[in-house]
Amino acid sequence: MIYEKCRDILLEECEFIQKAAGIQEQIKQAVISKDWTVFEDNLSAMNAVESKMLELESERERLFSFFEVTLHQRSFCENLDEKGRFYKLVSFLPENQRNDLTSIYRSLKIEAIKLRMANDALMAYLSGVQATIKEFFELAFTDRGGKMYTNNGTQFSHDMRSIVLNTQV
Repeated sequence: MIYEKCRDILLEECEFIQKAAGIQEQIKQAVISKDWTVFEDNLSAMNAVESKMLELESERERLFSFFEVTLHQRSFCENLDEKGRFYKLVSFLPENQRNDLTSIYRSLKIEAIKLRMANDALMAYLSGVQATIKEFFELAFTDRGGKMYTNNGTQFSHDMRSIVLNTQV
């Protein structure tokens, strides 16, 4: 039962991480083509994937807790991170089940790393665009001293933590 449930959760997580990678690519293309409607739609889709992933992670944690109670081992989760708890769980399974779960787990982690790298590449691209625009304005409008201002007259921050889209026509 634990094997099947853990396998189902891991496979579902793999499916959602692949969905997230596809959405990430669509976000990248939307940014490059400046299609802000598609960008916003994909951000909403990414938020839905993120909440489903969090739900699956908490389900996996409940499974680990159930496994701990089943084995009556108080030290099952002490001082172990997620990876350690996973490998502790599979160490009690037969070899073929252990090999199957660790293979799925490794592929999940590889996909997560690929997604993180794609996200980092997109952030590097956006940072490069931001730096180019900033340098352009510094050269074109030397009298401003490199400062930019909002519609309200307050100084505009150059950080990338938030994006505000002007939807007024």
